[in-house]
Amino acid sequence: MPRATEQPHSIGKSGGDLLAEVLVAHGVPALFTLCGGHTAPILVAAKREGLEIIDVRHEASAVFAADASARLSGRPGVAVVTAGPGVTNTVTAVKNAQEAQSPVVLIGGAAPTVLRGRGALQDIDQKALLAPHVKAVLRVTRVGSLQEQLSQALTLASSPIPGPVFLECPLDLLYDEELVREWYLKGSETRTSISARLETIWLKRHLGRMFGGLPQRPYSAPPPPPQPAVPSAPLARAAALLRNSERPLLLLGSGAMVQPNRAALTAAAVESLGLPVFLSGMSRGLLGANSLLQVRHRRREALREADLIILAGSPTDFRLEYGRAIPRRTRLIKVNYDRRELRKNRRPDIGIKCDPGLFIEELARVHSALDYKPWRAALAARDAERESEINAPSPSATTDSGVHPVALCQAMAAAMAQDATMVGDGGDFVATAAYILRPGAPLHWLDPGVFGTLGMGGGFALAAALERRSTGGETWLLWGDGSCAFSLAEFDTLARHGLGLIAVVGNDGSWSQIARDQVKVLGDDVGTALEQRAYHTVAEGYGGRGLLVTAATQLPTALAQAKAWAADGIPVLVNVHLTKSDFREGSLSM
Repeated sequence: MPRATEQPHSIGKSGGDLLAEVLVAHGVPALFTLCGGHTAPILVAAKREGLEIIDVRHEASAVFAADASARLSGRPGVAVVTAGPGVTNTVTAVKNAQEAQSPVVLIGGAAPTVLRGRGALQDIDQKALLAPHVKAVLRVTRVGSLQEQLSQALTLASSPIPGPVFLECPLDLLYDEELVREWYLKGSETRTSISARLETIWLKRHLGRMFGGLPQRPYSAPPPPPQPAVPSAPLARAAALLRNSERPLLLLGSGAMVQPNRAALTAAAVESLGLPVFLSGMSRGLLGANSLLQVRHRRREALREADLIILAGSPTDFRLEYGRAIPRRTRLIKVNYDRRELRKNRRPDIGIKCDPGLFIEELARVHSALDYKPWRAALAARDAERESEINAPSPSATTDSGVHPVALCQAMAAAMAQDATMVGDGGDFVATAAYILRPGAPLHWLDPGVFGTLGMGGGFALAAALERRSTGGETWLLWGDGSCAFSLAEFDTLARHGLGLIAVVGNDGSWSQIARDQVKVLGDDVGTALEQRAYHTVAEGYGGRGLLVTAATQLPTALAQAKAWAADGIPVLVNVHLTKSDFREGSLSM
């Protein structure tokens, strides 16, 4: 590798230049990265081409940010990390993207082609590591195929079932040809032994192959593949079942938001159908904050009483008790991109492999809404009853020694702008917030998804703040005190890039979601006890602002100040000391 004091070499286009051309042509606006010598040419070339380079403090955050960017925009999110430990640090975030069906391209550096398997710096079998967690591993061996392989990675990530793709780019394919030849052949003219001369001949041939076949014209992105249509026969059968139903229920999950640009069309279709609907994951906020169709509470009871259930982008996993939450007598329609999800745990009466959002649009086109008023009224009455229970004053809501988590969430709901984007990273506190906070628009709620990954908050919030910067919308990061420590260092990233947001830490000095059941069942809180640390001070050390709240009466002033600072591009952390709560008693999932 060249020392920093040496002058850069440049003849023609480097591999980094070629990759940057592809990223621009595909409309990728930003790269999320942590720097490394293996991948530096990509970052330099991408910056020169006008891409924003967001450099984070942990490689996992780079992939989490790419994941969130993809969910919000519909474009593949792209992360670039160095070889070896740079790649290994991304595995959890890559798996999270796979479970959430997020289109992410991870570009990883690798040892030089000649030195693979010979003990080079950070040289490991990255394919074996990532293959189980991605749609494909693409390994580039020639500079001339860099553009083709990246183009393929971007296309694969988006269709037919979205998910992450890993593109491995060896170091010597990314720097310009003159410099690479200098590295390999330096001093070769002075080595005269037969073995040395044979090695030089082999190296020259290898370099010829490696740099041969370079593109002769500027890269042009291929047209996107056509969107598969909703199959007409099962669509007609689904409409017939719906016409004969008196108590239908629609469950709309993250899979219905795979095409974010169609969110408004999907929302209009749901309203047209008139079905009572539960929204989860990325679908939260689809109907705004106050839709009369949305049901928010006591889903288990509603599932037991429904005579038809439509699962659109919502799998029958642990959240639906592996299908057992739906009675056998109930007719079931499953719609999912992934054919395996249609059969998993509970076979449906009708299974439809297609875009769930597009299915809802087509169902509204062929089905005229019926009168479900008695059914909707019964569900609304239960919702109102549960809301009254949640909003009932808690004995600890006004204490001077901490804030009840429900009171904190209510104060946030009052302070947030209607178009605020919320990122949830935590267990007990974030799950409490999910009961109370209502996203005001589609794509304004982000959580890890089915994998339940803690630590995604810094990366997700970073991407959300970047995406919302152009619209001026607020970004709120809801952090448990356990989860915030995973990515609190990203406050440095936010501050350096001028991305203002409000992070609220629900700080009860415990891994409460685990402790509650662990203590009850096993009689010991070992491993679950924390201290109410000064996370606001840490945020200030990273270049942001911090506020400490120890009583509910301090919340309105603190949140107003946080909003003002965030509007000026300053990230703010509000550290709220919570009282203990049994609001979510018995919440352990398996």
